[in-house]
Amino acid sequence: MDNIETITTDELQKKLEAGEKLELVDVRENEEVAEGMIPGARHIRMGTIPENLDKFDKDTEYIFICRSGGRSHNVCLYLQDQGYKVRNMVGGMMNWSGETK
Repeated sequence: MDNIETITTDELQKKLEAGEKLELVDVRENEEVAEGMIPGARHIRMGTIPENLDKFDKDTEYIFICRSGGRSHNVCLYLQDQGYKVRNMVGGMMNWSGETK
């Protein structure tokens, strides 16, 4: 049963442009984020998520980002099982046309 909430890159861009305060977490590797991240996103590599659970709050929704949406989906499955509110950015950075830093 795979009921992960998702958000499209267009929906996310509209929310950011509207000034919404969102918790974005980029789970890509260091060399990938060096090519650009969505402004305001935190970088926590997928492989280090379990040891970084103290950086997450169960009352906050987090949007997870990777290159194509696969790794972030797996992170969402893991964290949802731990009781966290998660959403996966479908299509990942390959579909992102907005600003990057």
